[in-house]
Amino acid sequence: MPEITESFLHDQLLARRQKLESAARFADLQDGIVQLLNEVDAALARMEAGTYGLCETCHEPVEKDRLLANPLIRLCVDHLSPDQRRALEQDLELASQLQRGLLPETNLAFGGWATSYHYRPLGLVSGDYCDLVVRENGSKNLFFALGDVAGKGVAASLLMSQLHAILRTLNAADLPARSLVERASRIFCETTMSTFFATLICGRADSSGAMELCNAGHCPALVVQQGKVTRLEATGVPLGMFCDGRYSTRQVQLTPGETLFLYTDGVSEARSRTNEEYGENRLVDFLAQRSQLPPEPLIRACLDDLSTFRSGQPLLDDLTIMAIRRTH
Repeated sequence: MPEITESFLHDQLLARRQKLESAARFADLQDGIVQLLNEVDAALARMEAGTYGLCETCHEPVEKDRLLANPLIRLCVDHLSPDQRRALEQDLELASQLQRGLLPETNLAFGGWATSYHYRPLGLVSGDYCDLVVRENGSKNLFFALGDVAGKGVAASLLMSQLHAILRTLNAADLPARSLVERASRIFCETTMSTFFATLICGRADSSGAMELCNAGHCPALVVQQGKVTRLEATGVPLGMFCDGRYSTRQVQLTPGETLFLYTDGVSEARSRTNEEYGENRLVDFLAQRSQLPPEPLIRACLDDLSTFRSGQPLLDDLTIMAIRRTH
């Protein structure tokens, strides 16, 4: 496994050991504490011996996202006992339910805007981030965000939940989009491993039809106006890459019938039976031909077009799309 990951886990295990030693003074906890201390010491010994992160049965690498979630595990998924496998499946199902509970209201309409989105994890949990928050502050603005944490599985889903909490907290302060993203990036950078980052596009839409957008290394936002589609490229690097990252914003004015379309690369990187990539250009052409559609029918039509293109080929990544349309 990458050195930075093992170094991070080594520090985590040492910190865990210190906490366990502090807790060991409570007599009623001694038995459980001793067992946990033994497990931590065994993991540290495996690091010293160079066998940490290898399954004790097949000696192949254990799944990295599982190690990040629990640095004490010794077996890969294929060699879990039936009871351990059932427990893992139950944990993942609960995590999936909790993650879906973080999703915003579907087909939200507010302040002259109509929205819709589709959120599809590749597995039970997802590294994609999707949010819509209404805020009545005189101008009745709508906060929207779409993001993608690097990686897949449990580790990415944990970081997605962290990103959700960071942005919800910062949004409550009603910061300008640029300041919000800069602070979010600093917090994300300081609280996650250097091997992880997240792309993000977010902004606010107010009742006048004005939008403020900030794109931190995410796929271009697509503005659909009168049958034409304009790409709005990233205005900064992904969150977490640099703790002092600086960002800029774009201002967009939409009139009734015009739409902002956001997506993760699970859409553009989907592949056909002949291994052709769906691609951004195909998506732009699709949107130009269906510019009159409201958000919910537009989302459905996009999914149908993607499904026809794939012709049964499985998705390669989590997939999220969002449409925000000016209604009046």
